Amino acid sequence: MATVVKAKDLRAKPKAELEKQLNELKVELASLRVNQVTGSQPAKLAKIKGVRRSIARVYTVITANQRNSAREKFKKKPMHQRPLDLRPKLTRKIRKQLPLSKRKLLTLRQKKKLANYPIRKYAVKA
Repeated sequence: MATVVKAKDLRAKPKAELEKQLNELKVELASLRVNQVTGSQPAKLAKIKGVRRSIARVYTVITANQRNSAREKFKKKPMHQRPLDLRPKLTRKIRKQLPLSKRKLLTLRQKKKLANYPIRKYAVKA
């Protein structure tokens, strides 16, 4: 089994195949750990790092695939109905903003002021 796995090769594989490869890597890591305890060759001990990173790559690709499928599922839903981790980050100020429909509403006092004191229009600008 090749210990170093490329992420671009993993992205093309289906989930079942990824899980199978993950199990194989875990078995290989377990055997390498046994060799480490028994005091085996240094070449095998150096493989541990590569196998651990390969396992991490497989997990990363699985998670990325899950997030992409969830994004597609919630794509047409409004922003407030999406899970928090799938919403766009933006800035705090923009996230906390009122929706446009509520921003344009006027209070009773504002409505009276506009009705009784209309905005003055001048013929000449300074």
